[in-house]
Amino acid sequence: MQKYLFFVSVTAVLFTGDLRQSVQAGNWPMVGADAARSGYSKDALPAKLFPQWAYKSAHAPVRAWPRDDRMLFDAAYHVAVADGTLYFGSSADDKVTALDAATGKEKWTFFTGAPVRFAPAVWKDRLFVGSDDGHFYCLSTADGSVIRSWRGGPNDDLVLGNGRIVSKWPVRGGPVIVDDVVYFAAGIWQSEGVYIYAIDPESGKIVWTNNSSGGIYMPQPHSGANAKSGVSAQGYLMANADQLFVPTGRAVPASFNRANGKFQYYHLQKNPLWGGSQTITAGPFFYNAGGAFEAKTGVLRESRFPGAVAAFTDGVVNAYSNELRGLRWVEKNMKDRKGNPITVPAHEQLWKIGDVAGGTSLIVAGNTAVSAGDRTLHTVDIESRKRVWSHNVDGTAYGLAAADGRLYVSTSKGTIYCFAGNYHTTLETNQAKTEESPYGSNETYRRAAEEIINKSGVTEGYCVDVGCGNGALAYELARRTKLHIVAIDSDPKNVAEARRNLDKARLYGVRVSVHLGDPKKTNFPKYFANLVVSGRSVSGTADLDSKELFRLQRPYGGIACLGKPGQTKLSKRSALKTAGSWTHLYSNPANTLCSSDEVKGPLSVLWFRDVDLELPQRHGRGPSPLFSEGRIFAEGMDALRAVDAYNGHTLWEFELEGILRAYNADHILGTAGTGSNFCVAEGSVYVRKANACFRLDAATGKELGRFEVPHHADGTPGLWGYIACVDGILYGSIVNEKHIVRHTGHRADDSMRQLFTESTALFAMDAKTGKLLWRYDANESIRHNAIAIGDGRVFLIDRALALGDLLSRATDRRRARRGKSSDLVEASIPHRGGELVSLDAKTGKVLLTADDDIFGTMLIFSQEYDILILCYQSTEFRLPSEVGGRMAAFRASDGYRVWDKKVLHNTRPLVNDRTIIAMGGSWDLLTGEKKSFDLKKTYGCGQISASKNLMLFRSGTLGYFDFTRKEGVENFGGIRPGCWVNALPVGGLVLVPDASAGCLCSYQNRSWVALEGVD
Repeated sequence: MQKYLFFVSVTAVLFTGDLRQSVQAGNWPMVGADAARSGYSKDALPAKLFPQWAYKSAHAPVRAWPRDDRMLFDAAYHVAVADGTLYFGSSADDKVTALDAATGKEKWTFFTGAPVRFAPAVWKDRLFVGSDDGHFYCLSTADGSVIRSWRGGPNDDLVLGNGRIVSKWPVRGGPVIVDDVVYFAAGIWQSEGVYIYAIDPESGKIVWTNNSSGGIYMPQPHSGANAKSGVSAQGYLMANADQLFVPTGRAVPASFNRANGKFQYYHLQKNPLWGGSQTITAGPFFYNAGGAFEAKTGVLRESRFPGAVAAFTDGVVNAYSNELRGLRWVEKNMKDRKGNPITVPAHEQLWKIGDVAGGTSLIVAGNTAVSAGDRTLHTVDIESRKRVWSHNVDGTAYGLAAADGRLYVSTSKGTIYCFAGNYHTTLETNQAKTEESPYGSNETYRRAAEEIINKSGVTEGYCVDVGCGNGALAYELARRTKLHIVAIDSDPKNVAEARRNLDKARLYGVRVSVHLGDPKKTNFPKYFANLVVSGRSVSGTADLDSKELFRLQRPYGGIACLGKPGQTKLSKRSALKTAGSWTHLYSNPANTLCSSDEVKGPLSVLWFRDVDLELPQRHGRGPSPLFSEGRIFAEGMDALRAVDAYNGHTLWEFELEGILRAYNADHILGTAGTGSNFCVAEGSVYVRKANACFRLDAATGKELGRFEVPHHADGTPGLWGYIACVDGILYGSIVNEKHIVRHTGHRADDSMRQLFTESTALFAMDAKTGKLLWRYDANESIRHNAIAIGDGRVFLIDRALALGDLLSRATDRRRARRGKSSDLVEASIPHRGGELVSLDAKTGKVLLTADDDIFGTMLIFSQEYDILILCYQSTEFRLPSEVGGRMAAFRASDGYRVWDKKVLHNTRPLVNDRTIIAMGGSWDLLTGEKKSFDLKKTYGCGQISASKNLMLFRSGTLGYFDFTRKEGVENFGGIRPGCWVNALPVGGLVLVPDASAGCLCSYQNRSWVALEGVD
């Protein structure tokens, strides 16, 4: 229940005010027609509409976030129309295009340096448009020539964003113009800085800049979560008389003072499940993601506006499913929490019409509402309340505009339709033809391309053409491979020719992009190129810098192949010397939760992208991603996927139907109890499923072997449980299928019955052949968390089953009867101590045992110090047997108890050199003495993952702590880490594959991200 404290007079900001009247008759100068994005024009449409023309772009829109329905800003090529010309930008081929509005014939095109994801805005004889290249352009409407441009961010740094080379501060705050001021915003990652501008369109003078709103320390979507993570900018900016609204991607819009840019409000935590990039403002409200929010305060007033909303003369029209509603604004008398009478703005329904397509887009032209639902268009006469006209289009109609008696429709297929009152017998289709040979025979570059492919063997991933000349080599490589090629040249004429020719071949943007810049200092991100070539080196005119070429090459095998045909020289980059790996759930088979990587903060984005891998929901606590030799390995619901860690390119996918279905549940123990189901070692990936383990080639995903689990001691078939691989030995366990555990304090459903935490035996196999080397049959039971491997030894705790952990039918019935998940705790059943066992890794021979007060449920091994830590996994997601409060250290070589202390912590401990760290404190590994360091963070489940210099964790957003600096807890904002382990400090980077599945909270970006340390 919101606390109603504000009064808004409807007449103060009625839609029929100055903002609407500023739109010139017959024009639709920006998306939504006006600065309010109202979707309303007083100019009428003909009652009967007929197809006039269709413009089919060479490529459909390439969305930045294709799996996120909250961010549809680039799902179609939205248009602006003014003075007989239609303008749109392309996210596929990086162009702005002007068409004759009556015929659809092309007038001119203008290339930017990256995708154009937002439609331009027209002011007098000028066109304003932003690009992912980080620049905001003022173009002549007559011919597309550049009048001036502004850089949105503080410098020219480039990153790999959404699969393309873009500015670290892409312009994704779509332009809005009101009262002869144009506004735009650059930057989507708050921690990098977000920049909002007001500019005089005549002089180009910057009226004001807000560059501080990204760094606001503020409440995040989850209650109690706070972080330095403020406003992002993704969506079309909008304005009313006094305010500028900035859509923030998946979250609710933020408000700024339009006159001076001062931040007013951003109610992220108050609206954790609301938000999206599509929004309009009308009357006393702005409408976003189905809600009506009071514009002056940002308070949610009503939540009954799903689908599309547009303004009209009396209020707003709402279209959803097959229904169209008209509502007007009223003042509603209410009482605040103290009982005082107040008046708040509200809505009163005027009319409702059924059997109308709706939900994807909506506008009102005069008395005609145009509503789109997927592929169908309907018009409705608002006065008579009748449906008048309908038509089908190819693709989902996300964009609508009306100008000069014409209706324009933009679809997800990249087609723009024009309808008008003139009858046409056929629809005239305009589409540029593909030119097969824009470079002629191109013999020299053909031979060069073939030699490069044969010598390097690289045909997929990212290629950099440093000194590309006119793009002839890039063209030949694109024709013969699946490479995405990024080219650069210092000669503007070469760049222009390359863009034209590659565009004629329909390769530009989607396969090849060409940048104007210095090949010796590209500003491209480091590490991302699988292949480096040079068009100028083929002709012998290249002047290259070897350090820059090396900087661009991907570690772990990035290749540079340069020179004339017959004289090409090849060089390959090796691994980073200070790079760490993460080959098992807790980094390694020793469970240290810490890699040897030397990455440091502060952290800055290197690449980000959406990845279409269906994941189990975050509360299922699925297996962590892994990293080895430049590759990320991540599991989805039905597949295991390998991704290039340095550019996000998908390398391969191995189908494993249902592999993580059991983890797709709410608030279960997941891998916190079961351990992971896959690991990486010595060029192979091992993944268990049911009674077998697959061995896959880490580079190709090819199946190299399939090993079956040994039978139980009684001869019955078993299931594979624990998994690890080190020094050529594959370890597994035979699960106890009768021991089904529950999760104290949270819901436990049928998924828990498929997740096993205990095993009856541990075994070892030859990792290449699957030959059984040895097995250890437990005297009682082996918990998966209580196995650690290192230094040629296997350590485990052989201990009685924890009966208090069991999920019983009686417990289920009691829970259901009481109706509270918190009532799961039964009377305590003592968990007897057990035996600490050390085995020889090669033979399975028992090296030593210790049975004096062996109390713990998990093991961590420090090979460097020969110390074995015995403790509890006393996290929020624990079993009743995880009582916590105690930790002991044993000398691994002889079983001597070095220390045994009372220790309180609430995350899984990690070992970083000589220090044990967990939320709750840090302790000396050799003495057990508590150290002064004590990590403090805000809200967030999940575990700490660490490297030599850095700790990563959830603290509202992604939190990190750098031991080499005195900054305390810092944030990289805009994303939420998962509920166990998904942020890895490895490979010289911080890799954060998305683990937010199932979370509807409004963190601004749902993305895979790679971060680099800034020197």
